[in-house]
Amino acid sequence: MVETNTGGESLLFLTDEQLRKGIEAMFFAYRGFTADPDRILETMDYGRAHHRAVHFIHRSPGTTVGNLLAILGVTKQSLNRVLRALFDDGLVEARVGKKDKRERHLYLTEKGRALERALSDAQRARMRAAYRAAGPQAVQGFRAVLEAMMDPEMRRQYQSLKEGSV
Repeated sequence: MVETNTGGESLLFLTDEQLRKGIEAMFFAYRGFTADPDRILETMDYGRAHHRAVHFIHRSPGTTVGNLLAILGVTKQSLNRVLRALFDDGLVEARVGKKDKRERHLYLTEKGRALERALSDAQRARMRAAYRAAGPQAVQGFRAVLEAMMDPEMRRQYQSLKEGSV
């Protein structure tokens, strides 16, 4: 294994203090990453669960409720509350499955796509600026760190999303 130094810090032998700084950076970065969408969602009495549902329905139009449950890792009751609000507000529609009539396939309506665009535009702008400031090697490293932090099942779900198979 080759030791890599960046700014004098060994990436193989991190101290607890270096790890703590990384953990704190994640907390603050997450706050920044969610701040803009949170402001938009707040005007609609929605939260981050609504945002995640809208994001993944947009990402995989026609996904089933069961698949969305697996991706989000929430209870059926929790997801039903979120979906009920999105249905009632005309952001999401469910279509009966062609092969299995018991399945409900989820799609964003035009209103839902507009909300998803507003939420994603804000986050893409923040990510784009951060990626540009950090540079291509840092972007690759950041993605590798995030993937390494995922539990194996989450990593499989993420990989299938990257490949467009979910």
